[in-house]
Amino acid sequence: MSLSELAKKEGGDVEYKNILTEIKENIGIIKINRPQQLNALNTETIHELNDVAHQWSRDEKLRVIIITGEGKAFVAGADIAEMKDMTRQQAIDFSEMGQKVFSLIESQDRPVIAAVNGFALGGGCELAMACDIRIASDKAKLGQPEVNLGVIPGFAGTQRLARMVGTAKAKELILTADMIDAQTALSIGLVNQVVPHDNLMDVCMEMAKKIASKGPAAVRLAKRVISRGVETDFATGSSFEVDAFGECFASGEAKEGMEAFLQKRKPNWA
Repeated sequence: MSLSELAKKEGGDVEYKNILTEIKENIGIIKINRPQQLNALNTETIHELNDVAHQWSRDEKLRVIIITGEGKAFVAGADIAEMKDMTRQQAIDFSEMGQKVFSLIESQDRPVIAAVNGFALGGGCELAMACDIRIASDKAKLGQPEVNLGVIPGFAGTQRLARMVGTAKAKELILTADMIDAQTALSIGLVNQVVPHDNLMDVCMEMAKKIASKGPAAVRLAKRVISRGVETDFATGSSFEVDAFGECFASGEAKEGMEAFLQKRKPNWA
């Protein structure tokens, strides 16, 4: 039984130790809240992220999720103090757990926006890459510095980074362990936008509200087709698109959207 399910059974609201959660209308916000540890991801925090992701995946009213960090870090990596004495099997278990949770975040039906407010290093960069859109503060720093510690990225960073910026640049960043600023991250396609630090959450909320105002089934299907399509060949991806295009009409959402357009009114997606 998850933490949230247990709290519901006992008639209360779950209180997480390492993250803060909030829902504003139909937008969910997750904030990693270990500022003294620069929001480093320990096992407990990863389990809490897993719990929220599972609960929110079943909330049909939720249209967009934003993930950010408290203080001067988004997430500055995995918790080194917890990792340093791991055995080979414990390290494998930790890596598999992180990959599973990040895949759950990545596969959410609704879009997930990373509001990269500061250091996004190691596991933090990997968490940001598991999100659909990355908006960075002009104070943000990103990187995969694991080889400095004698390890490699373990939460699928080697795979997502290579797919996102190309194998040559991914090898450069991972093998040198270089930390890059937000503008450099933008130039290589690692983030979508760079905005003034004080405006970060406002910009993310504005984008989230814009996405939330669109047809929810269409947004869900578009995300799914893009994510599935890039992992296969063009013809197969295009066939995914055909099926999803038809599903938009089967759901009735296309009819409402087009009628609203012709009648010069806002669509009612409810």
